[in-house]
Amino acid sequence: MAGPRVVIIGAGVVGAALADEISARGWTEVTVVDQGPLPATGGSSSHAPGLVFQTNSSKTMTELARYTVEKLSSLDVDGEPCFLQVGGLEVATTPERLTELHRRLGWLTAWGVEGRLLTADECVARHPLVDRDRVLGGLLVPTDGLAKAVLAVEAQIRRATERGVTFLARHEVLDVRQADGEVTGVLTDRGEIPADIVVCCAGIWGPKIARMAGMNLPLTPLAHQLAWTGPVPALAGQKEEAVRPILRHQDGDLYYRDRFDGIGIGYYGHRPMPVTADDILSVDEADGMPSVLKFTEDDFADAWAETQALLPATREAKIEEGINGLFSFTTDNFPLLGESPDLKGFWVAEAVWVTHSAGVGRAMAEWLVDGFCSSFDLHECDVNRFEPHQLSPEYVLTRDCRNFVEVYDILHPLQPSGDPRPIRTSPFHARQQEHGAFFLEANGWERPQWYEANARLVEGRSLAVPDDWAARYWSPVVAAEAQVTRETVAMYDMTALKRLEVAGPGAAAFLERLVTGKVAKSVGSVTYTLLLDHDGGIRSDITVARLARDLFQVGANGNLDLDWFARHLPADGSVQVRDITPGTCCIGLWGPLARKVLQPLTEDDFSDAGLKYFRAKHAYIGSVPVTAMRLSYVGELGWELYTTADQGGKLWDTLWRAAEPLGGILAGRGAFNSLRLEKGYRSFGSDMTYEHDPYEAGVGFAVKLDKDDFIGKAALERRRADVRRKLTCLTIDDPRSVVMGKEPVYDGERAVGFVTSAAYGHTIGKGIAYAWLPAELAVPGAALHIGYFDRRVEAVVAEEPLFDPTMSRLRG
Repeated sequence: MAGPRVVIIGAGVVGAALADEISARGWTEVTVVDQGPLPATGGSSSHAPGLVFQTNSSKTMTELARYTVEKLSSLDVDGEPCFLQVGGLEVATTPERLTELHRRLGWLTAWGVEGRLLTADECVARHPLVDRDRVLGGLLVPTDGLAKAVLAVEAQIRRATERGVTFLARHEVLDVRQADGEVTGVLTDRGEIPADIVVCCAGIWGPKIARMAGMNLPLTPLAHQLAWTGPVPALAGQKEEAVRPILRHQDGDLYYRDRFDGIGIGYYGHRPMPVTADDILSVDEADGMPSVLKFTEDDFADAWAETQALLPATREAKIEEGINGLFSFTTDNFPLLGESPDLKGFWVAEAVWVTHSAGVGRAMAEWLVDGFCSSFDLHECDVNRFEPHQLSPEYVLTRDCRNFVEVYDILHPLQPSGDPRPIRTSPFHARQQEHGAFFLEANGWERPQWYEANARLVEGRSLAVPDDWAARYWSPVVAAEAQVTRETVAMYDMTALKRLEVAGPGAAAFLERLVTGKVAKSVGSVTYTLLLDHDGGIRSDITVARLARDLFQVGANGNLDLDWFARHLPADGSVQVRDITPGTCCIGLWGPLARKVLQPLTEDDFSDAGLKYFRAKHAYIGSVPVTAMRLSYVGELGWELYTTADQGGKLWDTLWRAAEPLGGILAGRGAFNSLRLEKGYRSFGSDMTYEHDPYEAGVGFAVKLDKDDFIGKAALERRRADVRRKLTCLTIDDPRSVVMGKEPVYDGERAVGFVTSAAYGHTIGKGIAYAWLPAELAVPGAALHIGYFDRRVEAVVAEEPLFDPTMSRLRG
């Protein structure tokens, strides 16, 4: 036996995969408990139709699915395969869907998965039941297929058992034992099992189990209709379970799979049918599988009519059986992975479908054994990513039901997430409404994208207009706001930026241990720096302002930064960390006339000598006390001005009265994004994530290897000499071809990378796209192409930054 004592709750596809993966890494003192029989435990895995589609806008989710395909393809049970690699086919019955399939092929190409577009005739050749007159084309992924979920569970149970893992069927978990903030074991109806680590893989019962550990799990089980036809005459004599590709008819919210001479039909077009984990029966109480509810025929009527239209051969068949099967949804469609913030040793691996199950098993095993995950970037999946309002029951239920409805919808990258809104509003919200703000959402905050009051600025300007897709949730006003920011001055609402306060006698030493830069400097210093994981991957980029000897303000990227800080706090209480975002607000005042706006409003010195670049100080703007930081993510002279929420409105009015006579404007996030890309500033989560190191991402300047040890330093010293890829600036001459991110980049006919962030540079007159490329191609002047829907856009590698490379405007 080796490793700590681990108890895994749930022996479905996730629990079995984790047991297999973690035991393969040498941890064998592992016990897996499940309330049901093995290998068909009665949860979602036991009734899952098994469709595995790898296409996803998220690189991480595609990679989790790809590993699942690779692993399950290698498994069998007594010669019976666990995966039927019949391929996956998505068909388009509308021009809009056909266009979307081009975008989806771009994702596949960007993430390195084979796919190709088919004509209507080729679709019918692959799936002869499809009505040729209904389809316009399709997307084929040859490596997709059908996972035999119960067989996969059995195969992985056998492998783990051979290494010493114990599986206990018919053990219902009653409680998670704990002492002094740490897990000590699991209480079942058959006794207590001691544990150093408990991992909840309970699926639809996950919220119930997590609550035993004091954890609020934002997951909703929803019923999903799955029906099976009787024999279809056109399939008579089919001896193999599946010979045709799994089929998705997303325009009809439908999917299909073979089952010998019948067809399985899955449907997302019905009303959401949520249940609570507490209402799901136990295995012993249920009549059959507790994850299967009674089929509601009325909800399936439209699905059956549309099926008979797309697959005419089904008109000679009948629906013989059906279920409303429960499975898990989350508010952002990503799994819930990671350790509880409050109970050490309690981990979750929840809201994971069969498609991603083996990949999640591997990711969790690496995370547990090594302390970090080396195979996948999990920042989108970390259970601690949520803001407090995102854990409220109303929010979770509303968003989860909406996500069910939108499963197969064509969603624009900027499309608002819908109700409940508004949730978080800055003190400037009423003023912004008066100026016609068009709001999008950022971490629950209503954040202006542009202001209709600025429509007058469009007149007389030469402004690039993107194509119809990129022009959604866009306005020519965005372009005008960007240009005017560089001409005069603009006010930006930066309240959505997360702000943390780090205080106490140990604060400086604490931060020095966590960040790559030197932050224990003079009071008033502001430092751009990085948080790294132990493997040298970038966890976040932050700014750290030293406001007093034992007081720092951190500009963070989200709740994961707060969680990271909290997990590393010293036990002696010498450091306190708190989120000050809700009680504060921020205005970015930027532009060549920014000093002319600000200086007359204060007795404090805001000259270049009075407050140098990347310095901070306390001051009064009119009657409002502010923390002023001289930094700018639009590349212009100016300051971030912070105050308390109660005085935000006064600060806004004071600045606006001074700015407006000088030609100042209010500007939104659309202009901000364009300007920051002109300046080459990175955005964590899109341009760089956990899988990238500072030298690849072009932020090596934020690493000070001559300082004392910090998390990730040893790994960086190994990685810095072997940079094989680089985040690279590309420019595009065609003003209509404004790509939006996640498109593939080609060198000739070879896909070599993908776009991260993109926008049109309204003051340089070119499109801008940052992309990950092989280092040998990241050479200024190199000619490449970006795959944008059904065409290739010419792009050229450019020197960065594109705007003000001498920094003269920032330092003016």
